[in-house]
Amino acid sequence: MDMLSLKNGEYGQIIAVNAKGEIRRRLLDMGVVKGAPFLMIRKAPLGDPIEIRIKRFNLSLRREEAAQILVEKRSEPETNES
Repeated sequence: MDMLSLKNGEYGQIIAVNAKGEIRRRLLDMGVVKGAPFLMIRKAPLGDPIEIRIKRFNLSLRREEAAQILVEKRSEPETNES
């Protein structure tokens, strides 16, 4: 599933980043890497942008960026996430 499938307050883990070029590089530089746990904080009313907490900081992503990030839903947070 992509990141947009998660609801506010749900936990996930990054499975893959399918973005290309500069967007991919920017995401990887910000810690959006395979295996990283995160928390879906909120989505804007129209779904753009979304806010996640990853590696102890909040990150806002555009809808088109989030759609290129494959995730797995997790039932509980990782200990190093918050």
